[in-house]
Amino acid sequence: MAADARSLSAEELAAAYYVAQARHARRTADRVQDLWGELDRRNLTGSWQSLVGPAVVRAVAEGQLAAAAGADTYVDAVATAGERSQRVGRTWAPAFAGQAADGRSLESLLYLPVISSKQAIAAGARDVEAMLVGLQQLLRMAAGEVADAGRSATGASMVGQRLINGYVRVLNPPSCARCIILAGKEYGWNRGFQRHPRCDCVHLPTKLVARGRHHPGAFDSHAYFNSLSRSEQNRIFTAAGATAIRDGASISSVVNARRGMTTVADQAGRRIRATTEGTTRRSLYYQMERARAFRAGTANPRYPRHFRLQGPRLLPEQIYRVARSRDEAIELLRRYGYMGWSV
Repeated sequence: MAADARSLSAEELAAAYYVAQARHARRTADRVQDLWGELDRRNLTGSWQSLVGPAVVRAVAEGQLAAAAGADTYVDAVATAGERSQRVGRTWAPAFAGQAADGRSLESLLYLPVISSKQAIAAGARDVEAMLVGLQQLLRMAAGEVADAGRSATGASMVGQRLINGYVRVLNPPSCARCIILAGKEYGWNRGFQRHPRCDCVHLPTKLVARGRHHPGAFDSHAYFNSLSRSEQNRIFTAAGATAIRDGASISSVVNARRGMTTVADQAGRRIRATTEGTTRRSLYYQMERARAFRAGTANPRYPRHFRLQGPRLLPEQIYRVARSRDEAIELLRRYGYMGWSV
């Protein structure tokens, strides 16, 4: 990547860096898979502690080191296009290797798959099936820890390069709904990189345009949604959520609503799907419902802070259950804050 860095855009550099990081994770996973096969199924703990475990820990630590080693080269290549470097400190890659992302020792973390296999055997699984359970868990852990080391080193490297004051979250499709709505969003240099297990999004170091907003041209979530097949849209966003988006609902509203998902009883005692997300005083839904109550005369506009929501905020799937027509569904999507008006 370093040899061609001058001819690549920031987005292309980020893509090349992701490929390199994924290669480190894949090599580590391949290595630990080979080592897992050397376990003695009749003595899992003993063979892990005496031979396999230390080798697995070394393999993951080496993967972490390799992933962390390229951070400064990547950050400087993105930061110094046409400008003189303002690096004030170099990242020390070994500091990001040898421990898990959550602070525990790799020895402790990587022993968990052995426990999972033993539990599966105790539950009656065949040896082959039980070993596969542990192997799958180990592969996820190994690849995840290598990726985390690379991300952590990149974050530290950004701090040492004064040309950079933040980063943009870059998506690597295929991705989950949560990552899709976060893609392209800007964060300050001191904001942690939030991720779920197996997340493969990467930092794109940048000079912030508007912190907390989406970087111009970085990612168009609706264009990405439209590029997916209908079955993929339904798989990623749920059938009801995808239908709402196709009807014009905001992707972020649909995804965020599921974060506060709950089941409540309506006035007739029926169980309905609702959400607590987007129901605060500052939310669009709250403000719309308050304005509706003022117009209907059920709330006093002289005391706006006294207003309380009178019912739950329905999830898109509940809206589709109760709507008798597409027009009514669109009206309800607007009422519950999933869709705005066309301009």
